[in-house]
Amino acid sequence: MAPEHLSSPTPQPSAAYFSWDFRFQLIGLGFGFYSSVFLLSHLLSLTLSRTYNSLPAKEKVFWNLAATRAAFGIQSSVAGLRALTEDSALSRRRVRGQEDWSWFHVLTATGFFVFENVALHVSNVAFRSFDLPLATHHFFALSGFAGAVVWDSQGHYLAMVTLLLEMSTPFTCISWMLLKAGWAHTLFWRANQWVMIHMFHCRMVLTYYMWWVTVTLWEEFNTYVALPQRLLFLSGLALLTFVINPIWTHKKTMQLLNPVDWNFGNTPAPMNGTAEGQSKVSLKPHSN
Repeated sequence: MAPEHLSSPTPQPSAAYFSWDFRFQLIGLGFGFYSSVFLLSHLLSLTLSRTYNSLPAKEKVFWNLAATRAAFGIQSSVAGLRALTEDSALSRRRVRGQEDWSWFHVLTATGFFVFENVALHVSNVAFRSFDLPLATHHFFALSGFAGAVVWDSQGHYLAMVTLLLEMSTPFTCISWMLLKAGWAHTLFWRANQWVMIHMFHCRMVLTYYMWWVTVTLWEEFNTYVALPQRLLFLSGLALLTFVINPIWTHKKTMQLLNPVDWNFGNTPAPMNGTAEGQSKVSLKPHSN
């Protein structure tokens, strides 16, 4: 196979995506949209969920962040699956290929990661806490996508495949919310947990694939991807492959066997898995 820089020309994205004003508008759109999802989750949960109303303030923030991440996970899964399955400029030239739709996802995802970092650090200040692993994760996510905006000649294939790693977040959201509501001993919660664990295994396979793409196209990768981006991508991918994915997969598997909220001190799940317990959850809040 000929190197990518010697292959046939590829259609270029529209000139609008190379205007900084337009880029900032789409980054702002991503930030504003996911901030709105966060606020909408709060308002709906405040109105409809007694479980939500019974939670401490810090857990309410986590609840709304989980819902927001779930929404982003849907967008990311669509973008990643499109990159993997569609015959496009991205799949034909995986180091340099770009299209309008991939630019849209890069820019709005950057807006989401700005929102995530703002939410994390404001929460840390408000609750006088600091989660180093989560801060590291958010740093790599924002830096990687912001770098794709700054060094705009690189391709978007690996960026879109990276978004597909968010495939697990909708199931993580469902798992945590139902656990807090006392449904962790129901068949539905266990079925969702099985699917979520499978998604984490898929994440691991996906990181191996990203290594394979990088190694097989190393000449083009080394030529057309800026050094800061290469360092960020490779170090972030190494963290995902050897630290983050294995730890999260292990924790989620153990959570299936022993339902606990490991986000907040490994507290046991409420024992409301029976129909009677579920009725109690819907009628009155849990005690704090």
